[in-house]
Amino acid sequence: MTRARRRPKPSRPPIRPAAVWCALTDVGHVRDNNEDAVLVDPARGLAVLADGMGGYNAGEVASAMAVELVGGQLGQWLDRAGAAARPEEIASAMHTCVEQANRAIFQAACTNPGYAGMGTTLVAAALHGQTLLIGHIGDSRAYRLRGGVLRQLTGDHSLLQEQLDMGLITEEEAEFSPHRGLLTRALGVDGDAVSLDVQAQTVEPGDLYLLCSDGLTDMLTSSDIAAVLTGTAPLADQAQALLDKANAQGGYDNISLILCLMPGAIP
Repeated sequence: MTRARRRPKPSRPPIRPAAVWCALTDVGHVRDNNEDAVLVDPARGLAVLADGMGGYNAGEVASAMAVELVGGQLGQWLDRAGAAARPEEIASAMHTCVEQANRAIFQAACTNPGYAGMGTTLVAAALHGQTLLIGHIGDSRAYRLRGGVLRQLTGDHSLLQEQLDMGLITEEEAEFSPHRGLLTRALGVDGDAVSLDVQAQTVEPGDLYLLCSDGLTDMLTSSDIAAVLTGTAPLADQAQALLDKANAQGGYDNISLILCLMPGAIP
């Protein structure tokens, strides 16, 4: 009797480790309250950071609304779209969510006298496959460390950045400019459509991405940040080291940051 041969089981592709996320926020050494807000949703590959501004506690309201609305709505959209979503579709969804948040924050500012004039910066990232979509408004930034080299991925929406771009001042003069912190674009200050800058980054194994408020970048230079992120400490320790260094330099503003480490190559 001839025995039937067993069919070999199909080999499964190796499971790629998930990206590692870490977020921290701190009031700093000068401010009485924290007007920054952060959200990290590792399951959806989503992160949002906002730096609010306005009257008494209004900045806190604006940043919290931005993080909750953009993070919640974009997360729900990603759930519905699934793995088949294309980068351009995610970018479009990010635009829509930010526009809805902008109108909600503006409406809250118009209907509550205590919130008049409030607004917020925003930087958000959505990791989808091998693509990281980054959107930003204001001077909260995104950086990438790749191969030991730190690169700023976003450009500030500020009067100071416009002066630098036009060659009106030098980098050295910018350090002492009275226009530091004057934004040309923010979320919630105008009821009309807000312009979100969105870019798509193709991630590589070992990439490390940083989202942060200006409470970090006003205290630390790019070299300071790179020195921490090129170390061998665990991600949470690196995040804490950045926060501690910013506070050691004065901590004049709230400090918030999100780190996202891409998995290494599969053997």
